[in-house]
Amino acid sequence: MKTRTTSSSLTSRKQTIAQHFANANDYDQHASIQRQVCQTLLSSIADTKQNSILEVGAGTGQLTRLMAMQIDSSQWTINELCAKQAPTLQAILPPATIRIGDAETMDLGENHSLIISANAIQWFDNPLSFVAQSAQRLQSRGQLLFSTFTPDNFLQIKALTGQGLNYPDIDKWQCALVDAGFENIELSTQRFDLLFPTPYAILKHMKLTGVSTNQTQVQSNNTQTFIWTKSRLQQFESDYWQHFSMQDEEGQPCVNLTYEVLTVSSFKP
Repeated sequence: MKTRTTSSSLTSRKQTIAQHFANANDYDQHASIQRQVCQTLLSSIADTKQNSILEVGAGTGQLTRLMAMQIDSSQWTINELCAKQAPTLQAILPPATIRIGDAETMDLGENHSLIISANAIQWFDNPLSFVAQSAQRLQSRGQLLFSTFTPDNFLQIKALTGQGLNYPDIDKWQCALVDAGFENIELSTQRFDLLFPTPYAILKHMKLTGVSTNQTQVQSNNTQTFIWTKSRLQQFESDYWQHFSMQDEEGQPCVNLTYEVLTVSSFKP
């Protein structure tokens, strides 16, 4: 199959998101939770032989690599927001068509037998719209399989800063899937609490995995841009120790950061 890379224009918000991930050069080294989620998704693929796979928001290719080794497909379409990742993704799957751009607005084809996405849909302006879009893009009996996060994801950050993405809850995802006509719907959650030596280490971890508390990248009811100042950072660290401190296995003081992952599998009739 002839390989080709195409792209589409991005809104200012999506450009900012893409830039944050472009700057996260050590993403794979620090994205341990995301790596575990990719393994879960891989084990949930109903058939190792597919006609046409569409992966949405492939990032650095954590899930793409796993599928390339274990899943056989006649056609591959790999979408990613950040253009910097195109050569990496093409190297992982030379036969694939790499589609750089906003999955919410660009044409990603139809009649796919599997649409899959790992840890990306929460960056949509309207995450729930992914369900109806996927129903149009899937062939009959095709599988929709994706992971995202629940409203309890990064609950500590939201509690102390008021900043955070708009994560739909599990009931909203269930309703969206039913409304779009999906069957054999399975939704499950996993909670991970990562320990860090300091609150500042948590902020560094988030930056290294492409996440920022800057308002240009996140969605919240607060319309003012969130900017870190020295006094705000000091207050953040003090409050974090006060509300979210604990001890590690060696009895040393630490703080925790919560990831809560939602995994969804469903099929088009």
